[in-house]
Amino acid sequence: MDENEKLEKTRARFIDSMAQNMNLYGITPSVGRLYGLLYYSEEPMTLDCMKDELGMSKTSMSTSVRQLQELNMVEKVWKKGTRKDLYTSVDDWYETFADLFSIKWRNGITLNMTTIHKCLKELDELLEDEQTSIETKEAVKIDKEKLMYALEYYDWLNRFVDSIESKEIFDLIPKKKDTR
Repeated sequence: MDENEKLEKTRARFIDSMAQNMNLYGITPSVGRLYGLLYYSEEPMTLDCMKDELGMSKTSMSTSVRQLQELNMVEKVWKKGTRKDLYTSVDDWYETFADLFSIKWRNGITLNMTTIHKCLKELDELLEDEQTSIETKEAVKIDKEKLMYALEYYDWLNRFVDSIESKEIFDLIPKKKDTR
């Protein structure tokens, strides 16, 4: 195996590992591989070039790039004399994590808090209803306590996400110096 093959094999191993781990954030492995391709690319790439490298359809490539743009992991760049759109990876992984984590968790927090408030309203209606049995009212009180605990947790999680978005988290857990 020559040095270039060894280099490509090493990159491919890392890209595959990264693509599999991005699944934790709801990103498919194919989208993760696209990010990896852009991460190692020395020059911005067109959709056609990415499509050829990864063997994906242009439609799938376009959708994947758009998803990475929405997550602030890829950005469109301009190059004089080039009419096609060019894309490059955003290589500040701290910023990328902060954006990705915030986007994903804010959506989950909002959904769960909305559901909890709706449930609390329905439980209050059961408590106020004279037809509700004493046993059910006791169960409702226990459920309300559990939901209030969940609200406290989501309040804390919101504040945690705030600390990531505001970069305060880096005061508590500092970044290491850039060694690149």
